[in-house]
Amino acid sequence: MCTPGHGFNDDPGGVAAPAPDAGAPGPAADPKLIEDLVIANRILFREGVLDAFGHVSVRHDKDPNRFLCARNMAPGLVTADDIVEFGIDGEPVNARGRAVYLERFIHSEIYRARPDVMSVIHSHSMAVIPFGLVKSYPFRAVTHMGSFIGTCAPVFEIRDVVGEDNDLLISSPKLGAALAQCLGESTVVLMRGHGSTAVGNSLKQAVFRAVYTEQNARVLSEALRIGPVTALSEGETVTATRTIDGQSTRAWDLWRLRAEGKV
Repeated sequence: MCTPGHGFNDDPGGVAAPAPDAGAPGPAADPKLIEDLVIANRILFREGVLDAFGHVSVRHDKDPNRFLCARNMAPGLVTADDIVEFGIDGEPVNARGRAVYLERFIHSEIYRARPDVMSVIHSHSMAVIPFGLVKSYPFRAVTHMGSFIGTCAPVFEIRDVVGEDNDLLISSPKLGAALAQCLGESTVVLMRGHGSTAVGNSLKQAVFRAVYTEQNARVLSEALRIGPVTALSEGETVTATRTIDGQSTRAWDLWRLRAEGKV
């Protein structure tokens, strides 16, 4: 059965709605952390992981129950003045009436569930989305740079949580907690028809993983056009990740200069 497409709606809904500040800001975050978060937004835009949408956060360096993320805006335009502090419940403490991301609960609930996670990146990567749609072929590591993905990335199905009448957005703590549970101990979780979320034990590692998740997806798609794919074995994913994991700063240094137009 087919249903017609839907026309334009002048009501923007709650996507860009301001959220009232809850509580008071904690100790000021290290200015270098804020600077790096701004650069992370620019890098992810420049490398084609984020476009006008998507977001990146980092756990607060002074309080593990808080995190930093930009206000509701395009990542490529973020400045230090746009960074907002959030509590572990996903509510802002210093937005001062500015709109915040509707899907901030992706970040808050992953931080709540995973004390080891220091940074969370949610993207709508066009290269990754197809693998959340085709159940017969798991999204897995096929390149050494994407070894952290493992042998089968989990896929979050929002219908299992709220049924079929949904907008695919992680717009509540309940949905954020369900996504965090699906992620488990993995580094990447796919979101059917929506995108993916990558995590890291540092901001630089999370950026590295988000970029190479996108690249691994492109390589895998191209390989499937040619024929059967030889993916990394479980042992290869573990060993390659151990070898490559410390290289995120090398990539960050290049990507930062490129985002700044210096190379």
